[in-house]
Amino acid sequence: MNSTNDENLLKSKQHFYVLDGLRGVAAIAVVIFHFMEWVYPDFTENFIGHGFLAVDFFFCLSGFVIAYAYDNRLPKMGLKTFFTSRLIRLHPLVVAGTVLGLIGLFTDPFADHAVNYSISSVVLIVVSSLLLIPFPVMEERAFNLFSLNAPSWSLFWEYVANILYALILIRLSRKALWLLLVIAAAALIWVSYNAGNLLGGWSGGTFLDGGVRMSYSFIAGLLVFRSGWIIKNKLGFVVLSLLLAVAFMSSGLTYPWIVELIIVMFYFPLLVALGAGSVLTDPIRKICVFMGNISYPLYMTHYVGIWFFGNYFISKTIPKEQLPWVIGLGTVLMIVFAWLVMILYDMPVRNFLKRKRSERLRRKQLELQG
Repeated sequence: MNSTNDENLLKSKQHFYVLDGLRGVAAIAVVIFHFMEWVYPDFTENFIGHGFLAVDFFFCLSGFVIAYAYDNRLPKMGLKTFFTSRLIRLHPLVVAGTVLGLIGLFTDPFADHAVNYSISSVVLIVVSSLLLIPFPVMEERAFNLFSLNAPSWSLFWEYVANILYALILIRLSRKALWLLLVIAAAALIWVSYNAGNLLGGWSGGTFLDGGVRMSYSFIAGLLVFRSGWIIKNKLGFVVLSLLLAVAFMSSGLTYPWIVELIIVMFYFPLLVALGAGSVLTDPIRKICVFMGNISYPLYMTHYVGIWFFGNYFISKTIPKEQLPWVIGLGTVLMIVFAWLVMILYDMPVRNFLKRKRSERLRRKQLELQG
């Protein structure tokens, strides 16, 4: 394979713009949910108490997009190129989230959690976070798998999904994928029934729940693409965003564990199929592009602010009538900050790494020709 072919294989295929926008909506829902869970620890009392299901939507969307982007290209590009591409896309923000979490740990004016840990312990926490090695040791942070940046738990499982896809899932027939989906569905039902919800996966005690949630939704996303379930429609981004938001605001219904199963097992794959087949006008397309671009930076950088808010909330008194303004302004500021991180750090770093990879491929080709 020559360097020109290598670089052509690395070029992204066109985006499903509505899906990009929906990913942004889900990321904003996660931020608001993380604010609100400090106010209402019982998620059934929270108006956006099912915001945590955004992670399941991410996994389903990831399965669809990965299959669309790589089913035909991976056999030609090879495992090394695939894994390098995924690392370049995902890991700079893993590093950013870790650094922000470390800064927050030592600068939080409302809680001094760092005082409880030796320098060697902090180093271990940092290294585990940078390398995405689960290390749930901080009791003050509810034994999050990644104490410095709690949302990294889903990135851990995203990496697992990517590895399984490249090594196994890409080779499987649809019939085999359906069999795996049925097994994953049984596990998901058991997890939801046993815990009473699908909230687990982020902590040491619920580690395997995250794997079950990832398995079902990622495979479902793969099957939506490979089965050609792209439903042509004119609903558009606004209507589909509202339909997605309804799922996140359904936590007050009876039997939440059943409601969550229905949403994850059927509703989210349907929304992905509808989003992939929906049409857009140019102005809305620009909004979707922006929403898609900031979704991952927002998801990976917002939690340091959530810790500041949470520690302030439990140590001070915020009048309830002020909470909508505080949370609304905080969400806007986090979006702006995520955009700055994307522009000033994430994009330059990814472009640098891509350029270095291209240079390496060209040198390799010259050596073969020489």
